Amino acid sequence: MVIDIGDWTLTEVRGGCDLGTGLRSLDVNIASGGFTFDPLLLFEVPFYVGNLDSVFEKHQKWQTLLPRVTPFYAVKCNNNLAVLRTLSALGTGFDCASKREIEMVMSIGVTPDKIIYAHATKPQTHIRYACAQGVDMMTFDNEEELLKITRGHPNAKLLLRIAVDDSKSQVKLSTKFGATLGTVGSLLKRAHELDLDVKGVSFHVGSLCTDSVAYRWAIEEAHHVFEQARLIGFHLDLLDIGGGFSGHGLEMVLNSKATVWVIALDEFFPADSGVRVIAEPGRYFVDSAFTLALNVFARKKVWSLPINMLMSADGNGLDTMIMYYVTSGLHGAFGDIKLYPDKKHLFCAPTGTEPRYQSVIWGPTCDGADRIMDVWMPELNIGDWILVDNFGAYTIPLSTDFNGFEKPTIYLVVTPQIWKMLNFKVKTKLCARCILLKRGYYAFSIT
Repeated sequence: MVIDIGDWTLTEVRGGCDLGTGLRSLDVNIASGGFTFDPLLLFEVPFYVGNLDSVFEKHQKWQTLLPRVTPFYAVKCNNNLAVLRTLSALGTGFDCASKREIEMVMSIGVTPDKIIYAHATKPQTHIRYACAQGVDMMTFDNEEELLKITRGHPNAKLLLRIAVDDSKSQVKLSTKFGATLGTVGSLLKRAHELDLDVKGVSFHVGSLCTDSVAYRWAIEEAHHVFEQARLIGFHLDLLDIGGGFSGHGLEMVLNSKATVWVIALDEFFPADSGVRVIAEPGRYFVDSAFTLALNVFARKKVWSLPINMLMSADGNGLDTMIMYYVTSGLHGAFGDIKLYPDKKHLFCAPTGTEPRYQSVIWGPTCDGADRIMDVWMPELNIGDWILVDNFGAYTIPLSTDFNGFEKPTIYLVVTPQIWKMLNFKVKTKLCARCILLKRGYYAFSIT
């Protein structure tokens, strides 16, 4: 069968070519009606289709809407090398949280000045590694961390992370990270005594923050810290406003009353203040760029709750529950359910008048808790595919091969126009058997 992802159609590509030395015609198996059949779909392997054009477009929008704020992409969100190389080619910086993430971005040619080690509590060996690689920007939020930095990287350029109100966010971070305003003065004095170079302030209002006023309060509090630092003898010139930016509708947010936090930037840190402003967006860049395809490899019908407890608006599927078992679950692509329990994964379902049944979608493992979601949906058969849009954030890095089930394969697509704009210098080849999308997209793998 054929999977149609929006207006993309999966096809088979035979052979390959080196995109670094020019494109040549591809042997594409075109079936009747413009649809094609890929043998991959017979193997019951879950896979992603990642659209690098989407990442490029998000970067362009960011530059237009937030010209003063330099993005440092949060590597932890999606560490796919093609994503990292795309963003590097676009000139973004990178927010790394460990030695391994620093190694990863530097392996693709990112220079140390484009990296911020944005973890307030770091292993001593990781601090020394950052020092050896010339990665100077890093955060702290306590005195013990200052002592470790003194021993491992005395020339670091430090940002004091402060705790801010994150009550309007799905995932709250200030309980774990950030110095309270009551301790800021003593920390800055201690840093001064240790002859450390504090260059700025960072904060994070939490992931998927729903209240822009939280940003304004955080920006105002950061300004107070700047003033305290000035009195102690520091000249701060860097503000890191963290992450939490949604992957959807940034234009609408910034064109609405939510611009209060943008106004706050101009109020407390005007363009002529000499303060550089950076941010740590992750899901903004990659969430909508990836679609996940899951194969239904097993199913069963069971009696559900009594009929009078299952009355639906259309009267369909009153007494039947269908359980589906798909090729990736909570130990695989859906690991983010543990991080974001309130997140609703919306599956692409066919439109029409066919009956919908109360359904449970299970992951493939033997874990009884590997339950992805409960949903009313049309009946599916073994061998059908379920698509999940907007699935590029906090999915790929969290996947495991628990129980021996394969991690989803990743297929990447980009138009020739964007490819040329990115001007990749790496040896990049089309897969021997990979996915090509209609409408002028090329599929490739980066190793």
